[in-house]
Amino acid sequence: MSSWYQKANEVLLPTYNRIPIHFERGEGVYLYDGENRRYLDALAGIAVNILGYRHPRLVDEMRTQALEIAHVSNLFHIEKQYKLALELSRRGFESAAFFCNSGAEANEAAIKFSRRYSERLGNGGRKIVSFENSFHGRTLGALAATGQEKYRQGFEPLPGGFEYTPYNDADALEEKLSSDSEVCALIMEPVQGEGGVIPADQNFLKTVREICDRFNVLLIFDEVQTGIARSGRFFCYQNYDIEPDLVTLAKGLGGGYPIGALLARRELRGGLQAGEHASTFGGNPFVCSMSLTVLETIDRENILPNVSERSTQLKKGLDALAEKYDGLNSPRGLGLMIGLPLDETIQSAKLMDVCRREGLIVGTAGGNCMRFVPPLIISETETEELLSRFEKALQGYQKS
Repeated sequence: MSSWYQKANEVLLPTYNRIPIHFERGEGVYLYDGENRRYLDALAGIAVNILGYRHPRLVDEMRTQALEIAHVSNLFHIEKQYKLALELSRRGFESAAFFCNSGAEANEAAIKFSRRYSERLGNGGRKIVSFENSFHGRTLGALAATGQEKYRQGFEPLPGGFEYTPYNDADALEEKLSSDSEVCALIMEPVQGEGGVIPADQNFLKTVREICDRFNVLLIFDEVQTGIARSGRFFCYQNYDIEPDLVTLAKGLGGGYPIGALLARRELRGGLQAGEHASTFGGNPFVCSMSLTVLETIDRENILPNVSERSTQLKKGLDALAEKYDGLNSPRGLGLMIGLPLDETIQSAKLMDVCRREGLIVGTAGGNCMRFVPPLIISETETEELLSRFEKALQGYQKS
């Protein structure tokens, strides 16, 4: 291990089990370490770098905006924030936006919005329902909404007013809401990410929308990971032919620059008023400029069709490997958010290490599942390279 790695461990809190690699540069879908070894990146900063590395549009816009203005307080009007809100609204339902810095912050804003909106309607409801196996962030409110005890353990007491129900079980949700008039909102991932890349069933989501309407409960879609073209549609909910009331975004929204957003139906925009929520850095000119460039690039470079085509290619290739090698199950997910479940004969963390030795960066999710969330610009040839490197890793794992 490099000496500076050891020094870093002394001055940084040990909140990560860091891998002993540091990357010095990136180009397209590739990363290069300190020894100039090239890796195909199928993790993309955990679904963040949707345009890969050193994308010329982002580099040019970064230089331009840095010479103009990077930050100004939200006490003043920010034109590019306004333009970004319009662009997001144009791509989905008619919405009003609040900008922040991360997915957890976006979910915190959604929680506060829902409770304040319920109060303004004169309702008594303050409870938030989420699903078992969900993940909504690391801050205390988002953590309380997360339906996995392992993330909450040791941080009690957490904020109250959160309850959980089984995922993909409409009957359980209806029973929950029919027996509790205190619920003001339901928050859910259309594809559970950290839970193991598990998509919601089509009929389930349609029923969820109907149940929320019937019980006057706001429907929040956590699209922090699934949003911004990751699923093959700009918003993941568009795959299901329904619309939520609130959407939270982050990760790919800035293409590597930190920005999050809460989108609310325009008719609900009065749910939060001046002084009730804020963010110092949220939606500053620099990050909004970068996000606008990401959205423009998605359009100009036909990213959405590429996501659908590469998704089909990657799933087909992983299916073929599952037929060929023991321990692999059929892939699942939407677009370029794909999980490959493993059985007990393969340890996902160990396989991830072997993949790195083969020059492939992948992730894990859930109990024992490989996660593939490459940059959305990945080409047909690069996808074949990804599959080839992953097969070599499987072969290396079997020999180890």
